[in-house]
Amino acid sequence: MIRRIDNIKFPITLPESQLKAAVEKKFRSRFRYFRILKKSLDARDKRNIFWLYSVAVSEREERAEERTFARISSSPAVAVIGGGPAGLFCAIRLIEHGFKPIIIERGECVEERRATILNFFGGGKLNTQSNVQFGEGGAGAFSDGKLNTRTKDSLNADVLDLFVRFGAPEDIAYLNKPHVGSDILFVVLQNIRKYITRNGGTYLFNTRLDGIESEGGALKALVLTDVKEGGRRTLPVDAAVLAIGHSARDTFEMLSASGIYMEARDFAVGVRIEHSAADIGFAQYGESYKLLPAADYQLVSHAHERTVFTFCMCPGGVVIPAASEEGGVVVNGMSLHARDGRNSNSALMVQMRRSDFGADDLFAGVRFQREIERRAYLCGGSDYRAPVQLVGDFLRGRNSSAFGQLTPTYASGTAFAPMDEVLPEVACQALRAAIPDMAKRLKGFDCADAILTAVETRFSSPVRIVRGQDMQSVSLKNLYPCGEGSGYSGGITSSAADGLKVAGALYERFCD
Repeated sequence: MIRRIDNIKFPITLPESQLKAAVEKKFRSRFRYFRILKKSLDARDKRNIFWLYSVAVSEREERAEERTFARISSSPAVAVIGGGPAGLFCAIRLIEHGFKPIIIERGECVEERRATILNFFGGGKLNTQSNVQFGEGGAGAFSDGKLNTRTKDSLNADVLDLFVRFGAPEDIAYLNKPHVGSDILFVVLQNIRKYITRNGGTYLFNTRLDGIESEGGALKALVLTDVKEGGRRTLPVDAAVLAIGHSARDTFEMLSASGIYMEARDFAVGVRIEHSAADIGFAQYGESYKLLPAADYQLVSHAHERTVFTFCMCPGGVVIPAASEEGGVVVNGMSLHARDGRNSNSALMVQMRRSDFGADDLFAGVRFQREIERRAYLCGGSDYRAPVQLVGDFLRGRNSSAFGQLTPTYASGTAFAPMDEVLPEVACQALRAAIPDMAKRLKGFDCADAILTAVETRFSSPVRIVRGQDMQSVSLKNLYPCGEGSGYSGGITSSAADGLKVAGALYERFCD
């Protein structure tokens, strides 16, 4: 019989491989079945930091039940538009239900995409169809690969299990704050592709959705463009999953012009703030930080009437160029699985309101984002360098002219420029109030040598493609909005979970 044991304290000085023996010694028993269910770090007392585990144990061998899914007998033509976490996890679950989905992705496969991105990082031309935002894996493929989420969706466990199945480390299934890292995601994405194609699925890379055809209020076909060759084709479909991501602005405009009902959304804009990874570690764990993984943080400030919060914190990571349109600078954070870089960075975001950019205009938010990105491009020198300013100078309202003990990790180069020339005035006011306020909870957050890098504008989609209880667009049957770009998730885990939900709805729709 399997039983659960909670609140097992384990020293940070010992390897996890000794945990089973320690539990057996404490309970004076030999466990033939031993599984870690949860692992978190208790650092409330910096003088006594320890790991806290929950485990499942049994004195006899136990076998996990293999999960199976009901399968359809027909073969409806289902397209999944977008190869990010929402689209790919939808496709995986569709395969498990017996579908043979067609994945349509405007960007390249991850191997080619990585080469294209690295070329841009090194000063090459921006590919507006395949970049940090577009391509196999979506925006999450070149990030930290964080899989923690604030949602309590029951499908989150399925998401973690699937990541492990396709090559992610097994510990993501029980870590309190799991992450994969961009280097391992690179392999996971290839394994997912092999599984999908081996089971009858198809990928159309370098293929952009440019139109939809309908009849009687229902989707009938997709109009597709080969972004490399320029040719167009029409693909008849029985249904299509719209998992286009938060940056497909041209697709949003096409859908709106085609009569698809959408709503404007509030969103946030801000910067990346970069500190020494060692300083963050010491602030969080004291001298014990040397024995622990790179430290993270999550902060919120209400010191200003606009909420300011950290997001997508990358311990031991780098700030990367994330533009998808010419003439605009966008930044994001990325870290590898080891998280062993010299700096740590996080998005530092200010909540914007529709009244800031035009509440009655569906695409006013898109134009607002573009304008900020354009200013960042100009302030950086019009060559995709990012504008930067030291925190100490920003707080005092003066220009920066030299770096202190910290140097930026942004790959395409930087140029000193005041954040006031990039961000809206209200955002700068909120940041100046929030940074010292956050330093009250994380010592050194307002370090004068810390670096602000602009601009972070792709926190979430500025529009929502509205769907009904049946997961279909309220204005067009057979069209299934899904994931972050449709306004129904935020981050890798919740997007993947939404993909699983949509796949379930499609099975219910087409099952016998």
